Amino acid sequence: MTVDTLGLVLRVLVTAASVGEREGGKQVLKRVKQSQEQVSRLTTLWADGGFDGEPFMQWVMDLCRWIVQIVLRPEQTKGFVLLKKRWVVERTFGWLMGCRRLVRDYELLPETSEIFIYLAMIRIMVRRLA
Repeated sequence: MTVDTLGLVLRVLVTAASVGEREGGKQVLKRVKQSQEQVSRLTTLWADGGFDGEPFMQWVMDLCRWIVQIVLRPEQTKGFVLLKKRWVVERTFGWLMGCRRLVRDYELLPETSEIFIYLAMIRIMVRRLA
């Protein structure tokens, strides 16, 4: 899932558990890139340690022309640590878990799961406007 700095969903991709983080990241970033007009001001991506590595960063730079910054947890810390910029996507997951349909994995098709995530985000945004 990709979100903007407000935590609003840009693009979602639901894959099998066997798909690696970096490969799934590439697939979802291709979807973000396809909506070029909506993300024309996008320059920097923040990601967790699962996306660390020169090949993934180089792929993003070559294909999308974006900079990837990896947000890592300090090694010497124990317990909960609030990581800069990473809490935004975690907050979005929290909002989405307010929708009963998304709490459990009921759907047979990944596309159906994606649609329900988009519908839940639309509901969240509409409630903010009201």
